Amino acid sequence: MKKKLLYFVLACTLSLGLVACGKEKEEETPVEESSIEDTVVVEDTTEVPVTPVEEESRPGYYRSELTNEWIEESLINQRPLAIMVDNEVYALDHYGTSTADIVYEMMNSTQNGRITRFMCIVKDWKNIERFGSIRSTRTTNLQIAPEYNAVVIHDGGPFYIDAFLKNPYLQHISGGFARIDNGKAREFTEYVTNSGSVGIESKMAAAGIDENYTQYYQGGSHFQFASEANPVDLSTAGDAIDCNNIELPFPHNSSKLEYIPETGTYRYSEYGKEYKDALNGNHLEFKNVILQECTFEQYDDHGYMNYFVTRPGGMRGYYITNGKAIPVTWTKPDECTKTQFYDASGNEIVVNTGKTYIAIVPDDAWGDLVIK
Repeated sequence: MKKKLLYFVLACTLSLGLVACGKEKEEETPVEESSIEDTVVVEDTTEVPVTPVEEESRPGYYRSELTNEWIEESLINQRPLAIMVDNEVYALDHYGTSTADIVYEMMNSTQNGRITRFMCIVKDWKNIERFGSIRSTRTTNLQIAPEYNAVVIHDGGPFYIDAFLKNPYLQHISGGFARIDNGKAREFTEYVTNSGSVGIESKMAAAGIDENYTQYYQGGSHFQFASEANPVDLSTAGDAIDCNNIELPFPHNSSKLEYIPETGTYRYSEYGKEYKDALNGNHLEFKNVILQECTFEQYDDHGYMNYFVTRPGGMRGYYITNGKAIPVTWTKPDECTKTQFYDASGNEIVVNTGKTYIAIVPDDAWGDLVIK
C-alpha cells in the first residue's frame, strides 16, 4: 500500500506542472467508474461478486513504466535514454541492445536499400557496460524520443535535425563517448559506457542535463499493461490472425521476427542470420511487437528523409503478442504525447508485460509486410 501511494503522489505531482511541447495540458474529465461488479456463475446459477486478486508487492521495487516489469524503486524518477545504434552490417556485432526496454527500427535513408537504424529506449542506463556502436540521429527520432522524455544519445546528424534540437522539450548529447578499438573504421567504434569523463553519467553532468523526469514528462505507464496474472490473449479477438513469423519490408537487412513458444517472445534476426548481443550472448527478444505504417518525405538526393510520426490518426498497424496479431490504428498529436494504438472497436490496446519492438514501416512498402 505504501508503494502504491508513493507512485500515486508522484503521478499527481508531475501532472500539476505538466506542459506538453510548450502547451498547457487540458484538464481531463474524470471517468465515472461502473458500479456493476464482475460476476461468476456457480452451479445454482446464483451470481456472486468476484474477489479481485491483489497484485503482489515487492519492497524496494516498482512496475516499470516501459515494460511493467519489476525494477528498483530508485529508478522511479530517472528518465530513459534514446540511444541511436548503427545497423549497417559492418557495425555488427552490437553491444548491450538486449538490455533495452523498447527497440525502434526504422528506415534511416531511402538509399542503400532503405537501410535501417535502431533507437533503443533504456531506463536503467547507469548499469550500462557497453552499448552501441552509436551513430547519428534523424528528425524522426527527435519527434519520438520526447514522448518518453528521453535524452537522445547520438553522434551528429544532417542539418535537418537542427531545428528539432532547439525545442525546449528535447535534450541530447552528441558525440564524445568512449572509443573502443574493434578493428573497424572509426565511425563504428563509438560506444556508450560508464567509464570516466566519457561515461554517460559524466557526460550528462557536464551537459547540465537533469537525470530525472522534467516538466514535459506526461507521467504514468507508457502503455496500458495487462496484469501478469491475466495477460492479453488476442485469440479471443474476432479479427486476430496467426503470427509466428514477421518479415519486415526492409530490403537492406531483411529484418525478421520469429515467435518462440517456449519463451513466449519474438526473436529478432537480420542479414539472414541469428542476431545476438555481443555483450552477453543473449538474443534480441520481445514480448510485444508493434508495426506502424507511416508516410514519409525525402529531403534530398542523399536519401535523408522524415517520417510523419505526429499525426491525428488513421494510419494502420498491428499489435502482436503470443503468436497472434490484431490490426490497429494509431495517433500522435505532438512530439511529447505518447503514440496511442487502438483496436477495431476504437479501444486503446492493452499490452503484455515485457519488452517491445516497434517498427516504423513506410506506407509505400506496407503491402510487402509478411505476417504468417
